[in-house]
Amino acid sequence: MKKFDTKVQHLKYKVLREVARYGWKDDLHEHILDIPKQIVPGKTSTMRCCVYKERAILSERVKLAMGGNKNDPCVIEVIEIACDECPAAGYEVTDSCRGCLAHRCEDVCKRGAISFDHNHVAHIDKSKCVECGQCAKVCPFSAIVNRKRPCQNACKVKAISINEDNAAAIDGEKCTACGACVYQCPFGAISDKSYILNVIDFIKKSNNNKNYKVYAIVAPSVSSQFTYAKLGQVITGLKELGFHTVIEAALGADMVAEKEARELAEKGFLTSSCCPAFVKYIKTNFPALADKISHNLSPMAELAKYIKSTDATAKVVFIGPCTAKKSEAQLDSVKEYVDAVMTFEELQALYDSRDIDITALDEDVLDNASYFGRIFARSGGLCDAVAQAMKEQNIDFDLKPIACDGIEECKVALLKANKGVLPANFIEGMACIGGCIGGAGCLTHGEKNKSEVDKYGKEALEKTIADATSVTKTKF
Repeated sequence: MKKFDTKVQHLKYKVLREVARYGWKDDLHEHILDIPKQIVPGKTSTMRCCVYKERAILSERVKLAMGGNKNDPCVIEVIEIACDECPAAGYEVTDSCRGCLAHRCEDVCKRGAISFDHNHVAHIDKSKCVECGQCAKVCPFSAIVNRKRPCQNACKVKAISINEDNAAAIDGEKCTACGACVYQCPFGAISDKSYILNVIDFIKKSNNNKNYKVYAIVAPSVSSQFTYAKLGQVITGLKELGFHTVIEAALGADMVAEKEARELAEKGFLTSSCCPAFVKYIKTNFPALADKISHNLSPMAELAKYIKSTDATAKVVFIGPCTAKKSEAQLDSVKEYVDAVMTFEELQALYDSRDIDITALDEDVLDNASYFGRIFARSGGLCDAVAQAMKEQNIDFDLKPIACDGIEECKVALLKANKGVLPANFIEGMACIGGCIGGAGCLTHGEKNKSEVDKYGKEALEKTIADATSVTKTKF
């Protein structure tokens, strides 16, 4: 069965797999130059001009698989040598231009960027154009189009521009690390940094000196991934890798739902804090609403905090669909609890780096969380969980939630909240379409993922949030 949506993901996976394979053996630095040659042998046909350029790009991918630029806190990086196949971005005149006499495009342009050749065909001077789009609006033939690159179309927070070398450039201040550009770039020229070597190091040291245990916190969206195997085999595979215990991040979601319900009732208006990309978006674009963000940690951090309160020597690794979690793990409020973050893509590479065929393993179980904690993985799940938490705690509050599916819906809700006209008192914000199941680090993306999460939720042994969060039932 197909493991990945795209060939770009598969290529990224192969690099991660080989980096991890050498990482286990402690001889990565001796073989760094060999990896590109192994993936693209001598006369292999490539999508680039030649095998040598393909290998040069792969060398950059290897660096990202090893943690990328340590001086750049942004977890998303551009491989500039790979970013050279897209057409120049911006407004262009197409062959549909009929050389009309009206010249409305010229009249409306306040920068004098429109000129005409001897056939009266319009041309745009890029040095003068400010991309206001007025010329495109008035053209009677729709002959002027805005050729945005896939990465720019994907980035709804406008963090991507084109630099002087015609390559994509990311504004770290605006970037929410959602990874939409990573998934949408058809050439794989944008990628998230990997901390897979850190995870390998944790596991190796725990196996050698037994001074600490490595815990895996697995996001509930795992239920929609690794579709070629059974979920129980995925869990067994993690223990085969060397993780001491595997715990549902959904348990952290149950914990957060209880606290968020009380905080909302106390404050009267709240935005969720579960999605780090959404939180960053508020702080960057709607600073006046920053004090409305829930003061609770995300489910990942909340559960990691609890684990370390019970085992001070623990190393905690979060595994999920989210590239923004890698940024969240760097925050001062989180980094003492979460030691590393991996995506599902990286987990697949980790399995295969150890030649673990999870389809041949017995099934283990995850039974830490409730239905409501598990459905945090899809849009609307958090709203349902908060409503349930209020009901269970007998909180008398007129809950009026709004679930924002994707950053554009978040923007609309936040604009209304900023003006005091939002008919809701709780904003569930998810930067990715569909929620966590649409994260850039997923192996597969699709509409069926929501039904898989709901099915997984209904299989929960714990029927209430209170049952799940009871310490006596939480045994690691």
